[in-house]
Amino acid sequence: MNNQLNGEWKQDRIGAAHRDENPMVLAKTRSGFAVLGDTQFMPGYCVLLPYKNVNALNELDFKERSEYLLDMSLIGDAIQEVCSPRRINYSIYGNSDAFLHAHIFPRYEWEPEERRNLPVWQYPKEMWSEEKYQYVFEKHGEMKAKIAKKLHEYINKAY
Repeated sequence: MNNQLNGEWKQDRIGAAHRDENPMVLAKTRSGFAVLGDTQFMPGYCVLLPYKNVNALNELDFKERSEYLLDMSLIGDAIQEVCSPRRINYSIYGNSDAFLHAHIFPRYEWEPEERRNLPVWQYPKEMWSEEKYQYVFEKHGEMKAKIAKKLHEYINKAY
């Protein structure tokens, strides 16, 4: 539990998830761990971490890739159900954090007009780093629990 409080788990998010030390885990999926994003300026933002630490989607075999991409969409289904965004954006980059992980972003009608049709990465960098946008249990815990519950339902239907 100490690692959760001091943030050490962020140094190895996949390993921490395997050790039950990553407090952002929503569910284990067929392909990895669904986690809530550290920043929540887009309520419901999630990430899919694979079970094994690989550099890219292409390092997974065909079955693993299929499961990973299906799991991404199941996370999107759960976010859609709980947060009611206008759409879900899915992205895999690996440029900054050089390991496979998929971002699942809800996009909302209330977003500023000048940002609504742009990639979420175009938001000011403060949105990613300022404390007021970071996950806080008291503020986001109920949403996290609802997404986790819905995600478990979708996983059970899919597999």
